[in-house]
Amino acid sequence: MKQRTLQREASIKGKSLHTGQEVTLTIKPAPEDSGIIFRRMDIIGKPEIRPLVDMVSDLVRNTTVSSEHVKLHTIEHVLSAFNGMGIDNAIVEMDASEPPIVDGSARPFVNLIRQAGPVTQQKDRVIFALKAPVTITDGNRTIIALPHDGFRITCTSSDDRGIHTQHLTLDIDPEVYEAQIAAARTFTIYEDIEELLKKGLIQGGSLDSAIVIKGDKIVCKEPLRFKDEFVRHKMLDIIGDITLAGVPLKAHIIAVRTGHALNARLSAAIREQWLDSLNPAAAKKRQALESEGAKPVVGPLTNAIDIRQILNLIPHRYPFVMIDRVTEIVSENELVAIKNVTINEPFFQGHYPGNPIMPGVLQLECMSQAAGLLMLRLTTHENKVCYFMSADKVKFRKAITPGDQVVIRAKMVKTRGSKIGIAECSCTVGGETASSAEIMFGVIDASAAE
Repeated sequence: MKQRTLQREASIKGKSLHTGQEVTLTIKPAPEDSGIIFRRMDIIGKPEIRPLVDMVSDLVRNTTVSSEHVKLHTIEHVLSAFNGMGIDNAIVEMDASEPPIVDGSARPFVNLIRQAGPVTQQKDRVIFALKAPVTITDGNRTIIALPHDGFRITCTSSDDRGIHTQHLTLDIDPEVYEAQIAAARTFTIYEDIEELLKKGLIQGGSLDSAIVIKGDKIVCKEPLRFKDEFVRHKMLDIIGDITLAGVPLKAHIIAVRTGHALNARLSAAIREQWLDSLNPAAAKKRQALESEGAKPVVGPLTNAIDIRQILNLIPHRYPFVMIDRVTEIVSENELVAIKNVTINEPFFQGHYPGNPIMPGVLQLECMSQAAGLLMLRLTTHENKVCYFMSADKVKFRKAITPGDQVVIRAKMVKTRGSKIGIAECSCTVGGETASSAEIMFGVIDASAAE
């Protein structure tokens, strides 16, 4: 099977779902082995991103990837259309951070691909046949990938009350995708809408682009396109999110009440298997270390945020950046970060000469910055900054000295819309609590903070 791209460019305009921005999206041909490349036309230098799972930075009701200062929101429907239609190489130009939501399905993007004209290239397509089963579980949600000679999805969609439970199995190819998956629209529970709006999400949402479930009733502007449209849209999202593994896949995916977070974790595990197959010696060494009890390096399964991404999110700079890395996103309401304390810290010159101790106020700053990062993940964080408001229940239990690695944990316990958050935070060293506090902070426009 040969790689495929497009014959010509084609464009579509519309409003994005979460930011509500008007955006023009244009797809163009790309050379062999390029993959799907997004190009931000609204940023100086027109930076490009080829989305992969280790770039995932947000999974709250959408798939967001980040590289350096560039972000792409809600790209799963575009990726799904390319994957479902068997397009390996293309350039996607956008003049905003998020594609248009259009009707809430992938059908407009399939139509765009048809307009651009799929064309076969010279090089063979590389397809990864899954080697071993993968299981990802979170409570009553599960997604499994099994070795299979083809690409099959078995999916169950259900709400908490089991009113709208739907099941479906399909063998996916371009014809099946276009006829039975692409037109399925996104959906939400009515009771969730207010909270999503408070978080700064779905600013461009309407019944033109989504189905709303209200109790046992279904509210939409046109009749359901399929009697089981919900489970088909879940399959659409899986087909989009799985492209983050970076290689076309042969596997049987079995999903029960999955979402973007589980899909991303599955993509990370598949990518790890694929990379291991390309470098068996390195894989064998890593597996030996893990069998001896060594902890694996923090990677995409934990959605780590490195220092470059942190500097894109917070306004602080030297000498006031108090987070070196976010090592784990425990849930959408909790994260873990680290601060490596060295003798080179400027505050040790005066606190105290001959007896260097990290000031308590800077431990509070560590917690505040971690809490701010967590809040920004829950909102539309472009052009937003967090500022410290107050600290309550502050306790200092252990001195922090040069050579310590401070583990900072922040857990959101209350939000007031998308403007104010309260988080329970702690700093620990070697498993012992050094300090803790309840932090309140606000979110403002970056322009207001200048």
